[in-house]
Amino acid sequence: MTNRASTSTSRRTVVKAAAGTAIAGSVMAGTTSAFPALAAEPADVFLHGVASGDPLPEGVLLWTRVTPTPDSVPGSGSGPDTDVDWEVAEDRGFTRVVARGRTTATAAGDHTVKADVRGLRPAGTYYYRFTSGAAVSPVGRTRTAPAADSSAPGLRFGVVSCANWESGYFAAYRHLAARADLDAVVHLGDYIYEYGTGHLPDERYVVRRHEPRHEILTLSDYRLRHATYRTDSDLQAMHAAHPVIAIWDDHEIANNNWSGGAENHTPGAEGDYADRAAAAKQAYFEWMPVRPATEGTVYRRLRFGKLADLHLLDLRSFRSQPASVGSGKVDDPDRTITGRAQLDWLKAGLASSDATWKLVGTSVMISPIAFGSLPAHLLRPLIEVLGLPREGLAVNVDQWDGYTDDRRELLDHLTRRGVENTVFLTGDVHTAWANDVPVKAATYPFSASAATEFVVASVTTENLDDVLHVAPGTVSLVASSAIRLANRHVKWADLDGHGYGVLDVTAERSQMDYYVLSDRTKADATATWIRSYRTRKGTQRVERVNQPVR
Repeated sequence: MTNRASTSTSRRTVVKAAAGTAIAGSVMAGTTSAFPALAAEPADVFLHGVASGDPLPEGVLLWTRVTPTPDSVPGSGSGPDTDVDWEVAEDRGFTRVVARGRTTATAAGDHTVKADVRGLRPAGTYYYRFTSGAAVSPVGRTRTAPAADSSAPGLRFGVVSCANWESGYFAAYRHLAARADLDAVVHLGDYIYEYGTGHLPDERYVVRRHEPRHEILTLSDYRLRHATYRTDSDLQAMHAAHPVIAIWDDHEIANNNWSGGAENHTPGAEGDYADRAAAAKQAYFEWMPVRPATEGTVYRRLRFGKLADLHLLDLRSFRSQPASVGSGKVDDPDRTITGRAQLDWLKAGLASSDATWKLVGTSVMISPIAFGSLPAHLLRPLIEVLGLPREGLAVNVDQWDGYTDDRRELLDHLTRRGVENTVFLTGDVHTAWANDVPVKAATYPFSASAATEFVVASVTTENLDDVLHVAPGTVSLVASSAIRLANRHVKWADLDGHGYGVLDVTAERSQMDYYVLSDRTKADATATWIRSYRTRKGTQRVERVNQPVR
């Protein structure tokens, strides 16, 4: 097959820094997978594994990083230019190679490389690997999307968010890696966290230390933090087993960030926010298998035949400064969470889509949430978990609740244009939910439901039980009952678990199966199915299902 790959790597200006601290900790042992060849120990050159992402009907993006010399550690800006060859085959043994090429890893790109491979067949399973000199990378497995005009019989995605290194182990990724039935894994943000060690969780609850130990601010810092995450064997296994489709939320840059700043950024003491955000985004695009449709952003659209279009949002780069508590500005039409261009792009894409399902990857919850008469001893920890104003107002200003005019415009558009089967996939709040998305929450269920929303729990980051340090199924039951009482469109809220979701899509329904881990602080944690909800075609409502898709 003719090689049609584009192998260019971003070459933005890099702040050269000393190597400083090397990555601490060894790769965890014991990862198992449905693809044993994928878990092979990498050569010293390929310490950070391999990955693929953003599948197209005819192509996929491949990623790896090389360590050509001992001093070429992530973030160091050191090391020689190094040729890296890649090849793609139809079999794990590479007897049927269909594409190959060469790119160059440089210090300017932190020795990361991407190959945007084209010319593949739709809905195909492929295997890929990289070589550099005598070193050979682990083998990765990937899949292309169905042909744009095809009637795919079904799709299945893993869905994850919020993986804080210091809060626990990434067993959720291990369980997703072990599944042979996924077309891709959708990561909804907070892939890394920017905090210094002992900030989240508190020092006494830290499970393992990340690098660097301080809060990350510079390009070197962000690169080293990404690299630390990539030493985790469960994370490596997930990337090697499935293409990953990722968007960012706030912690890839700084907590509760917006277009001009962040709650976790102090101008002056921590430099200029624009410089910090640029560094964070550069490191993200270097280290993630993401193909930016618009330079510097992650909003883009992927198609999976006539069954589903996946609209992926960037809800940090263009949003207005959060409304201050008590200002009454959450409804201000001059404030935005999407930015005008992105909202118009989303509305046009949803209205023109001929796919049965319109999936929307949103990093923060779109469903309106009020807290009614929730007791103060429960409201305070929920404020911390969900990002509410400290004063406890019944609105989450970091979510779409803080930018209600954009939400109103979008939901009115869906209703007015008759856009059906829109499903929002959401992370951020470290808890699992199944919601109808009402046009007017105050009069629900008598008002229309414009869409549905499936929110997945965090991989490791603190939820209600963790904040209160109580056993699951105790105070959380009271809190979830109060939430559902005050929000009739919320059909289920689990404030206890950590884990992941599996979204199964057919022509007749979209179903989310929710899985929880036995213990996020244990590397060998098991995973158990707890609930399933589906939305049937044409209903715009969620309903409980008694078993997961087999």
